Amino acid sequence: MERALPPHAQPQPQPSRRAPRRRTAAAVAGVLGLVAGGLVAVAAANATPPAAAASALGGGIGSNWYASAPYLMPEDNSPPDVSTVMDATGQKAFQLAFILDKGGCVPAWGGTSPIDTDTTMPAVIQTIRAKGGDVSVSIGGYNGTKLGQTCGTPEATAAGYQKVVDKYQVKALDFDLEEPEYENTAAIRNEIGAARILQRANPGLYVSVTTAGTAAGTGWFGQQMLNEAKAQGFTPDNFSIMPFDGGFNGAAAQTSALVNFNQLLRTTFGWSEADAYAHEGVSQMNGRTDVAEYFRQADFQTVLDFALAHKMARYTYWSVNRDRQCPGTVDPGLSGSCSSVVQNDWDFTKFTVRFAGATPPTTPPTTPPTTPPSTPPTSPGTCVDPPWDAATVYVGGAKVSYQGHKYHAKWWTLNENPTASGQWGVWADDGPC
Repeated sequence: MERALPPHAQPQPQPSRRAPRRRTAAAVAGVLGLVAGGLVAVAAANATPPAAAASALGGGIGSNWYASAPYLMPEDNSPPDVSTVMDATGQKAFQLAFILDKGGCVPAWGGTSPIDTDTTMPAVIQTIRAKGGDVSVSIGGYNGTKLGQTCGTPEATAAGYQKVVDKYQVKALDFDLEEPEYENTAAIRNEIGAARILQRANPGLYVSVTTAGTAAGTGWFGQQMLNEAKAQGFTPDNFSIMPFDGGFNGAAAQTSALVNFNQLLRTTFGWSEADAYAHEGVSQMNGRTDVAEYFRQADFQTVLDFALAHKMARYTYWSVNRDRQCPGTVDPGLSGSCSSVVQNDWDFTKFTVRFAGATPPTTPPTTPPTTPPSTPPTSPGTCVDPPWDAATVYVGGAKVSYQGHKYHAKWWTLNENPTASGQWGVWADDGPC
């Protein structure tokens, strides 16, 4: 699922804090015999509530930072100054996105900047670590070509990712498995196999697996991924879903999906409800989503309360680049560099700080935006788009109003009622007028 432009470009973390151990691609090959069979034991931290897990960023309230690391794209979407974000929020960890394949099983940022020659990421990582923080690296994301699609085997895929671990001395990895990769059985086998190899080759490495969310928890391909993990005997620190871009409407729909995903984990792995939550995470999208869902600060608070109450393993979101109010028109449409909702800068990042167990700095209350003098005022609730007409032919992008809501057509349509088309229909609900 796409986390807004290029995402989630489209190109849309926490346990043992031992000193990192450099491993080469050859070292990965050396441990293959260790992972050739049998169930990988679940780390003790996995069954521990997040606030009590050990962390490379320090114990106590700093113990859960990898699990709370929000996604950040330092090379796209008007990247913010990470020092400013850290000072304003208290956040210490960030999920750097995304590692893709440049071609020929070569790991590269966004699929274009090979890790051996890229100069942006080392500077960002150095800045974060100099301020007492750390990074996790996210693999995959929505769109682009993943190493699992091109490297051919789990071993070759793991060797590619091991280069990333070695280059940046990484202590945490996120496998973001979604379209189109997770529809490819061989690619998912390579990715899960690589995660399993890396977990064994790098003791203490934090590994999260993120995939698309649906009202049922996850879809057919998400379940296929869980089945593959079970077949390989692989247990990451958490499996996380992204409950947005799938017909979700507010936090209630998200928490319902988390309950359903918990049941899928229990059924697949034979876990108890508590054990399943201890291996379950959530990755949200702040503000306006790709399909014009809206998740505001109150929604993030509700999901945070749910995550803490159920001792979930991870709580994060896409993305820090979007954690600021859009200039001018608050909601200019989907943006990769602002949220399209009313907010103070870095409001959403402060929720991940709270999940980590820290108290973020306070900010002044948000001042409602004022209407520019040149913009004619409109009455609250008044629809300005033409009303939907059953006899009119609409093409993609056409805007209408119906029963107090705004809609836009995703493709050509005739005589399809906006409210009857459902989440997979032609009309996208853009919210109340």
